[in-house]
Amino acid sequence: MRPLPPKAMLARYAVLLPVLVLVQLPLVWMIVTALKAPGYGLVLRFIPGPGETWFEDATGAAKNMYTLGNFRNVLFDADFPFWRFATNSALVAGGCALMTVALCATAGYGFAKKQFPGRDRLFALLIAAMLVPGLIYMVPQYAIVLKFGWINTWAAMIVPHTANIFGLFLLRQHIRSLPDSLIEAAKVDGAHEISIFGRVILPLSVPVMVTLFLLTFVGQWSNFLWQLIVNTPDSKLITLPVGLSYFQGQYSVQWERMMAGACFSIIPVAVLFLVAQRFFIAGLTAGSVKE
Repeated sequence: MRPLPPKAMLARYAVLLPVLVLVQLPLVWMIVTALKAPGYGLVLRFIPGPGETWFEDATGAAKNMYTLGNFRNVLFDADFPFWRFATNSALVAGGCALMTVALCATAGYGFAKKQFPGRDRLFALLIAAMLVPGLIYMVPQYAIVLKFGWINTWAAMIVPHTANIFGLFLLRQHIRSLPDSLIEAAKVDGAHEISIFGRVILPLSVPVMVTLFLLTFVGQWSNFLWQLIVNTPDSKLITLPVGLSYFQGQYSVQWERMMAGACFSIIPVAVLFLVAQRFFIAGLTAGSVKE
């Protein structure tokens, strides 16, 4: 591929730079709001005015506009158990992601490489179910959870989200692209079904499984509504998105502390994407090029 001339590169950057600024604006706004002192969260100006200073004034003669106290309060305030909320979110998101990958990999292998009556029709029915909005399932799911007595339990927070049709489609399409000769060679060597799945299919599906794990983890880490309705306010299993809503009262919202907590909430997701970026890109492009 021939490199673009300098003028074309400048034109491309001139178009992409405003788009980059627009995309990053919510993140910058969140960080700036988290740094503002209480009462300045909705103030549109960013430069201190008369009688104000940037950060804490040792003499107390001026009112500070920015502070790091919001981050300290979120992390160490006894009235806001941030670490318990974050631990609950990590356990729910991680557990749900692991179970989703295991279930979708097993089912994807069955739909891709096994023959059974009604296979294609059943798969088409599952794909058609993706057209139904997720909120439609929430009422029957809650009724089932309530019938099982799972309110305020880990099972209610994890199990209903492990059957991921998109994940099934993703793994099925990838496994389907694997040559049947690999499975036949393993059978000739005397490998049984579990050995074929564990030693042939799974190693070749690692990028796609990592992609599904990341997508599921991010979705469940930020899941608010479902975790809100399956836990009572006095539950010990409240997750971080629900916990951040505690900064919103009946008559006021502590925007500064809420944004500080939101800053901490994006750290695990950002670290996961940075660590697994190579697998994520490989998983999204798997099967896109046919040799």
